[in-house]
Amino acid sequence: MKIYNTLTKTKEEFQPINPGQITMYVCGPTVYNYIHIGNARSAIAFDTIRRYFEYRGYKVNYVSNFTDVDDKMINEARAEGITVPELADRYIKAYEEDTAALNIEPATKNPRATSEIASIISFIEKLIKKGYAYESAGDVYYRAKKFAHYGELSSKNIAELEEGASEHVNEEEQNRKEDPIDFALWKKQKQPDEIAWESPWGKGRPGWHIECSVMSTKYLGDTIDIHGGGQDLEFPHHENEIAQSEAATGKKFVHYWMHNGFVTVGADQEKMSKSLHNFVTVHEILKEVDPQVLRFFMASVQYRRQINYSEENLKQAQTILQRFKNMLINLNYRLKDDISSVEDANLREILAKTEADFVTAMDDDFNVQNALTAIYDLLPVLNANIAAESVDKEALTKAQALLTEWLGIFGIDTAELIKQNETQGDDEIVALVEQRDEARKNKDWAKSDQLRDQLKEMGVIIEDTPQGTRWIRE
Repeated sequence: MKIYNTLTKTKEEFQPINPGQITMYVCGPTVYNYIHIGNARSAIAFDTIRRYFEYRGYKVNYVSNFTDVDDKMINEARAEGITVPELADRYIKAYEEDTAALNIEPATKNPRATSEIASIISFIEKLIKKGYAYESAGDVYYRAKKFAHYGELSSKNIAELEEGASEHVNEEEQNRKEDPIDFALWKKQKQPDEIAWESPWGKGRPGWHIECSVMSTKYLGDTIDIHGGGQDLEFPHHENEIAQSEAATGKKFVHYWMHNGFVTVGADQEKMSKSLHNFVTVHEILKEVDPQVLRFFMASVQYRRQINYSEENLKQAQTILQRFKNMLINLNYRLKDDISSVEDANLREILAKTEADFVTAMDDDFNVQNALTAIYDLLPVLNANIAAESVDKEALTKAQALLTEWLGIFGIDTAELIKQNETQGDDEIVALVEQRDEARKNKDWAKSDQLRDQLKEMGVIIEDTPQGTRWIRE
């Protein structure tokens, strides 16, 4: 298996620290609003990656944080006249509801920054003791230049960073810093109503970057296998995490850095973000779009590639997903028939090749497009076998299991799908199908067409096959 490592800018052979086990940290949302689909893209991408690791037999310890205190949260809570914890609780609950709808597996642990204050203070004290951090007027800053590898992850030049920082740092803050590129580990309380905790440097709160260093090392160890997040986090967030963590522990922080591509919108494919005010929240989208379609759309593009969110692209994903679902339903129907099984060496060979092609694609830095192409190319072969008078029941059963497992990697739960389309569960539909069969037998085509239209209005699609009439719900 090969993974593209943002730090080295190359695909590298994946070797976990402990065989059969993976430690994985993915930066979570700042919970001051509903997540937009750019946030969801990261959650879906790394959930798909996690599911594939589990498919390959790994046990994944997956940690993703909630940033539940920062300037945006303080400002929003103040504007609403509520506390920061109240705001956080509301949007953490919304996040959990939205990600559950998208069938994103819960993390092994979702730590919150405000629950880790003691650990954060201890971590900062360690950095101060080692000379990597300093207190200034109640703030604590990290000496970025002291860390020899600062800028390597994001390929940033220190001189350029210093020049850029000096243009964006206000004079008051600059007077507290030794260098413009130094970044905050602890921020002094500015106003009496601002959420704050006691510390050796006075009342204040953590900076943004320090929380992930603390949570990652606390819950996964000083060195972890994979750290993930959106491309926009490469700098400064992940760059600062490396500097903090490796200065504190003296060890390599992360073996493989993975970053997902942006979600874009519109004809000019502008990056979606809250700061650009062009975002669409998952909360709103799910009122109109099937969660499985949104999930499949997002998961069916290789994680490093950009996704353009559009109605047309959603419809295309819906069409492909429905074909996969229909194949599962048709396999289920055919396997329930009273049929004799005849071994088909060719079908078994094709199944084995498809399975190998799927793994080869996914092992190549999670190339989901090629993996889905391998599955898609299998569909006409399965259709031909389903329509035959005699079938290889064992091979078709395996095909059903594989398709179920593969779709599961993309977050598509097929158990409910099969259950919903069992004929035994709906007497009215079964009765209408039987009436139509009788009309066709009597060559009463007008009545047959009328019953087909009636079933279509009920959301039922009729399929006339050599083995009889089957139906599926739209």
